[in-house]
Amino acid sequence: MRTLQALLGTEFPLIQAPMAGAQGSALALAVSGAGALGSLPAAMLTPYALRAELAVLAASGRPCNVNFFCHTPPEPDAAREAAWRATLAPYYAELGLDIAAVPAGAGRAPFSADLADLIAPFRPPVVSFHFGLPAPALLARVKAWGATVLSSATTVDEAVWLQAHGADAVIAQGLEAGGHRGHFLRHDLSEQMGTFALLPQVVRAVSVPVIAAGGIADAAAVRAARALGAAGVQVGTAYLCCPEATTTALHRAALHSDAARHTALTNVFTGRPARGIVNRVMRELGSLSAAAPEFPLATAAMAPLRAGFEARGSADFSPLWAGQNTRGCCAVPAAELTRALAAGFEGVH
Repeated sequence: MRTLQALLGTEFPLIQAPMAGAQGSALALAVSGAGALGSLPAAMLTPYALRAELAVLAASGRPCNVNFFCHTPPEPDAAREAAWRATLAPYYAELGLDIAAVPAGAGRAPFSADLADLIAPFRPPVVSFHFGLPAPALLARVKAWGATVLSSATTVDEAVWLQAHGADAVIAQGLEAGGHRGHFLRHDLSEQMGTFALLPQVVRAVSVPVIAAGGIADAAAVRAARALGAAGVQVGTAYLCCPEATTTALHRAALHSDAARHTALTNVFTGRPARGIVNRVMRELGSLSAAAPEFPLATAAMAPLRAGFEARGSADFSPLWAGQNTRGCCAVPAAELTRALAAGFEGVH
């Protein structure tokens, strides 16, 4: 089996997790320049913005990962949308906003033939997916230019499925990880487990390289993951406070506060469970709300509330994505953080 470094084209088997809404190409390039694999989250980019970012990455000549969602768009549910807006109406009234003026919309599109057409001229060397893999024909197009394909698994069954359907390596996403859960076979969160319980089980179940993700914020955690059989690691939360990230000032402040010790899985921002720092809307609606429409339809009505409260200097309605281990969040250059994490690979074979 090829080493993960060979698959990724990097010096270190370390991946910076793609973090939509908190980074662009600047963070990816800084990480890649330090010998690891930087990632560009594409799920929230317009075609124009994605093309521009890909051009920047291609011009650098450095290895990079481009990440897409591959969820199945839900059928619109007028009754559920109406119930969701009724739930949020008091907050709109608090801001003096008209909820009836908010258009419905998805906000995040899955990987498609159009996106495959857009990225093909750039031939990104690594393409990763969240929520499974795209249809076989689309995946074949990505592999046709020699790209290495990664995807996240939150259970052993998902890891086995990903290997069987063409993933070149599997990211074992532990329950500690920040942001959206990558589950796709079943939605029962009780089936998911922590990184260091999930990792060795996935390593035994598949023959492709396994990348540990979730709760890894320093070289000691990197060494622990490697000792349990990980071919490499993926780190996200620790990069959120790097100067190259686009993390908002409110989000950075939350990461450095005592509030960061309490994170929870919530669907109130997008309709799908994702881990973030607990704030007012999560406390008042419940972290996992039955009222929230299916992913990503919940985002349309939440977006004006986020903007309105952030304009008042409040992160009470902002998705403060973070993993359970925020101790690595420091305002240091991404290259410096990458080298510190890479020290965990020294002497491990």
